[in-house]
Amino acid sequence: MIQFTAARHDHTFTDARGVTIHYYQWKAGKPRGVVHLLHGLGEYAIRYERLAQALVRAGFTVYADDHRGHGQTGVEQHGGVLDRLGRLGPGGMNATVDAVYHLSGLIRRENPGIPLVLFGHSWGSIIAQKLLNEHAESYDAVVLSGTALRTVRHMKGRLLNAKHKHLGTTGHEWLSRDETIAAAFLEDKLTFEADAITLFGPADAVRLLGRPAKNLSHDVPVLIQVGSDDSFGGSRSAELLAEAYLARSKLTDVELIIYDDARHEVYNETNYLDVTADLVRWLGERIPPAR
Repeated sequence: MIQFTAARHDHTFTDARGVTIHYYQWKAGKPRGVVHLLHGLGEYAIRYERLAQALVRAGFTVYADDHRGHGQTGVEQHGGVLDRLGRLGPGGMNATVDAVYHLSGLIRRENPGIPLVLFGHSWGSIIAQKLLNEHAESYDAVVLSGTALRTVRHMKGRLLNAKHKHLGTTGHEWLSRDETIAAAFLEDKLTFEADAITLFGPADAVRLLGRPAKNLSHDVPVLIQVGSDDSFGGSRSAELLAEAYLARSKLTDVELIIYDDARHEVYNETNYLDVTADLVRWLGERIPPAR
């Protein structure tokens, strides 16, 4: 059976510090919701093409930006010097988060009255956690993939491949059990090692830390998806994060799914179809069909 493929539309906006942010849109015909997808450190939005297509088939329009220093945003920002990718530029982490939130506002304006889901993977999930703390009322649901509780003890910021380096020679075996994922990451000119301290500097690396805010004013449903063999956070870190959203933030709808033996990029794992099905099921239970 031939599956419908949504066209990807490329756009830009200029953030408050004058950096041109590149972002992408995949439109559903009559969307039941919109997903704002946030990629991780060392990668870029179009790596999520397969997930975006699956979400469109499920009735969701998708937007995804190349964060500051990454993808086409980083290429333009650093004048095509690829070894500068990962450097966030003026305003650092705070300006990066602000630019992401600016796009959420743009999405709301372009899709009035349609539920907005914030989806963050890895570093993108850290940005999503920060936005949930500060702007819970702006989102109708939040999904955190490959995430962690944001403490020094429960979130690893460098040497992420250390426990998996015996499994191959790419340096990216920690990403997935699918060997083609690590190989493609190594060959991709726009991907690079996720070493937050080196790339961001100590001050911005510290800004990654924090906990779910107490008593959030808006009760947002949250889905957390992690692999049990994820060296960034892993099972216990994700359990503590889910517990914090329930106990500290007073959220009433928090679901945690831990995939046995899966590594960091659960949407690029050998069982990605199950991971995607869980997401579509979870969204469908919380976002009503379009009328």
